[in-house]
Amino acid sequence: MSGNYLSDGARLSFSDLGAGLPLILLHPTPLDRDYWRPLTRELAGIRAIVPDLRGHGLSELGSALPAGGFAKVPDAPVLTMAQLAADVLGLLDQLQIPKAVFAGCSIGGYALLELWRRAPQCISGIVFVCSKPQPDVEANLAKRAETINRARAEGVSKLFDGMAETLPGATARHDRPEIVAELRARMTLTPEAEVAVQAGLATRPDSVPTVATIRVPVLAIAGSEDSSVSPAEMEALKAAPGGCEYHVLPGAGHFAAYEQPRKVAALMAPWLRQFDA
Repeated sequence: MSGNYLSDGARLSFSDLGAGLPLILLHPTPLDRDYWRPLTRELAGIRAIVPDLRGHGLSELGSALPAGGFAKVPDAPVLTMAQLAADVLGLLDQLQIPKAVFAGCSIGGYALLELWRRAPQCISGIVFVCSKPQPDVEANLAKRAETINRARAEGVSKLFDGMAETLPGATARHDRPEIVAELRARMTLTPEAEVAVQAGLATRPDSVPTVATIRVPVLAIAGSEDSSVSPAEMEALKAAPGGCEYHVLPGAGHFAAYEQPRKVAALMAPWLRQFDA
């Protein structure tokens, strides 16, 4: 089924399909929840709960985002990781789910690190796909400021064209050229939402210390061709005291779970069995 709920004045959308272990999946930006569709088709015995993050897909951005957090663009509204985590907690309340396993790709993983800081009691285990605990370095901050300025001046069409061409791995683009158009079709953020997302990514906290507090099982899946989050950066997740199973997926880019859903499912399925009742 598909549904909606309210979180801090915004109407947010989600899908809830299947039966079994509750698995909540947070997609990367600028895609929507459809990112996870190929993967969930490969996983049996799960209840896949997949929201559109605020400002993405069918979810509203809302009108009360704070500004001033990103020093390089001080008037930019900021979609903080704290807001995304609060939205997830609202979804748990809506569905009356006290505890679940979570998976996040890129910004989805950053939001899960914030969720762990806020409500660890809700989390049985975490899957990080192409997501890292480190904050932006100076070069990334400058690039995000440039992206914000471009989105405001030109709109997002050319920006998203470029992301669709560069974020999937070279292997996926060679073996399945249609993936570029498929991914581009799911990039539907407004310029305002793109500005808020980029400011939120720029201001996310350093979560390396947080990793040292994660006492539930972690599965980390890196893409060998990921131009945004390197396998070396993801190795920091190995420090999680709850244990971290770490894999580098050959030939996968930043959207690894969409590019290689069967291989990602083959890594996730046995790991998920530890949570069976």
